[in-house]
Amino acid sequence: MYSLVIFLLSLMSAVLAADRPIPIVSQSQDISPDGSFSTKWESGNGIVVQEEGFLKNPGKNEAEAEEVKGSASWTAPDGTKINLGWLANENGATFQGAHLPTPPPTQPIPVLIQRALDWIAAHPYKEGKNRL
Repeated sequence: MYSLVIFLLSLMSAVLAADRPIPIVSQSQDISPDGSFSTKWESGNGIVVQEEGFLKNPGKNEAEAEEVKGSASWTAPDGTKINLGWLANENGATFQGAHLPTPPPTQPIPVLIQRALDWIAAHPYKEGKNRL
């Protein structure tokens, strides 16, 4: 996941750069022996990326999971400031940003379907009861 985000951000910055080189004006990173890391960089055209990650529950084979969270910001070609945040862990990846589409609101369960679900809950299946 980490490499995909970095690849996409690098591709985005390459497209925005077109034919002119864009300098990195600041960069810092730290990789610890325990596997945790943090990185931050800013380019001359205002792109700022920061990310950090660590291993959750180290030594517990079934519960070990890496968690990575980060953010990026840049100015779109139309002048809009874009802010993107992400969190990736054992539950998948989630992204946040005002520019991202939002899902439609959840719809209520239709009355007939709810009535059927209620009936099923009130009358659980008994395996041996309906045998011939």
